[in-house]
Amino acid sequence: MNNSFIDKAVIFCEQNKHRLTLPRLNVLKIIHSSAKPIKAYDILKKLSIIIRNPHPPTAYRAIEFWKRHKFIHRIESLNAYCTCKSDHLHSGGQFLICNDCGTVIESHLCNFPEVFKNAIKKKMFTLSNWNLEINGTCKKCS
Repeated sequence: MNNSFIDKAVIFCEQNKHRLTLPRLNVLKIIHSSAKPIKAYDILKKLSIIIRNPHPPTAYRAIEFWKRHKFIHRIESLNAYCTCKSDHLHSGGQFLICNDCGTVIESHLCNFPEVFKNAIKKKMFTLSNWNLEINGTCKKCS
């Protein structure tokens, strides 16, 4: 496991005076150690190995905390979570999802399209975040 990612999360919490509870840290470690995006139920299951009888809100609060601070992403179509691969400094992402093996690649091939920016401005809509999910077949499975 890449400890520098976890170290960044710890430093982030210290610098911003966020409570780094054991459940929060363990949930982040579980998500980060998963080879593929992981569902909340599976996170809770793995958390129960570490913490005796954790309640579902414990896991969900930790997931929301890390998502809010952009350390993890929610892959909407999979209803699953993965860690951010680009220093969590962006408000949107693109995900390439392999239909065969389930691998998800975080990609930053494009910025938010200008046509959407203009439509949003016209409609007086405030964008909070965005994700683009593209399904296909990865190179390994082709």
